[in-house]
Parts: sequence; structure tokens; C-alpha cells
Amino acid sequence: MRVMVVNMDILEAVPFTSGLALTKEIAIKGLSSSYAHCNADGVCETLTGMGYANAASSVSALLHSGAFDLTHAYFIIAGIAGVDPMQGTIGSAAWARYVVDLGLANEIDAREMPSGWPYGYFGLGASSPSGAPSTAVGTEVYQLNENLLQQACALSKGAKLTDDSQAKAFRANYTSAPANRPPSVIQCDCTSADTWFGGTALTQRARDWTKLMTGGKGVFCMSAQEDNATLTALHRGAATGKVDMNRVAVLRSASDFTEPYAGQSDSDSLVNYLSQGGLG
Repeated sequence: MRVMVVNMDILEAVPFTSGLALTKEIAIKGLSSSYAHCNADGVCETLTGMGYANAASSVSALLHSGAFDLTHAYFIIAGIAGVDPMQGTIGSAAWARYVVDLGLANEIDAREMPSGWPYGYFGLGASSPSGAPSTAVGTEVYQLNENLLQQACALSKGAKLTDDSQAKAFRANYTSAPANRPPSVIQCDCTSADTWFGGTALTQRARDWTKLMTGGKGVFCMSAQEDNATLTALHRGAATGKVDMNRVAVLRSASDFTEPYAGQSDSDSLVNYLSQGGLG
């Protein structure tokens, strides 16, 4: 086994299964889709299903199935995400250095939070949104292998990314780059949470939280669902010698913006994300 591509949704899987001719089906009990798809070159793809529970359960099933020797395999976790318009645009593809759990937090309804708070979320054991959490779970932040990250960025920086008229028309609503520019391959970081979020305040929260949890080094750009759960399952597998965490990369591409353009409501931006032209 050379490479295992980990997708969450069938739409994320199709470009890999068709583009890499992954036509061989291998039955694996416990996977969301029941099968991994492989080709003769040792490249395979697996589908976890959406959300933390599906991701962690499916990856654990894969690692303990005995179907593959994954000790020297490279893992590419690849899927769609919302993009911060300050860092990218529809169709941009981002390699992550850090993956930060956005869901491990306390919450006060924004209508009831103290005056002056920018949003109602704050860290476990903290007393305000600006405070660092004092309660550690152990899955809050993953930093990926820097050498592999730099190789991935170098190999893919000239890739021509798909664009279309709907995405072009939508991004024209944004008045500044990179939101209103064509998509490109970028390096910035991902957050994970089962809850899909959108809007100005919560996008700022993702920026702030990423900075806080990485000691100021991380730059939020992609809002995903599953990655911290997937990485936790891989990390547990690495502890038993089944995988090598130095061979894991996370690649998220933008299906929609996390923050609306000027004059657009937060709810319209989130609820009507399909109108942005990024899913295809």
C-alpha cells in the first residue's frame, strides 16, 4: 500500500476514484461505504461518512481490518470546506500545517453573553473568549509533518484548478483579493467541528481560536467537519505501529465562503451556500 486517500462524502471521492482509476473494490467491515477502492499502483480511497462519529469509527475500522499493510502508507485527507475570504476563494485548495478542533468549547448564547464579547464561545476552563483553555482533552490541535507539507506545496503550486462561471460571478461580489481572484493552491490551516458555521462573527472566532491554539502560528482558512476526529484515529493507530503520522497530509478545497460579502446576510451566506458555485 502506497497511498490511502480519505474522503468523507461521495462527491469528494469521485475525482479520486475516476481520475486515478480506483476500480478494484475491497470489502471492509465497519466502513461507511463498506468498500475501499484501489488501483494496481497501490493507491486506494476510503469513505468515512460525514461528521466526527463517522470519521473516527470508519478510520478505526480501516486500521484494524487487516485488509492493508498501512505502516508505510501516505494518507491524504481530502475534502471540501468553507474558506475564509481573507485567505482564499471558491475552488482554492489548501494544504494544512495545523488542524484545530473548533468544537471543544464552552458556549453562551450570543443574546445572553457578557457585554463586549465578540461571540459566545470560549475555551474549556477559560473565563472569556480571549483566554486559553485550562482543560486539555488531547485532540485539540494536530501539527502535520513540515517536510511533507513543503513537498506537497511545491509539487502542487502550479496545478491548474477548476473554475466556472457561477463561481466567477459569485466571487465578484467581494471587493478585495484573494476572495475575488481565481482559485489557487495555498497553505493555511483547518478547523474541525460537527457544526457547520458561517457569518462574520464566527469566522472571526475561527481566526482567533486558530491563533490562540497554535501559539499565534496558525492561520485559519478552511472550515471542515471531520479532520480532528480522523487524525485522532490515525494517531491512536500510530501508537500501535499501524501507521506513520509523518506521512499524513490534509488537503481541503473551498466549496463556499465562511463570511458573507458586504450587504449579504450571514444566514443567506450559510443557507444558500450551493449558489456560490463551489461544490462542483
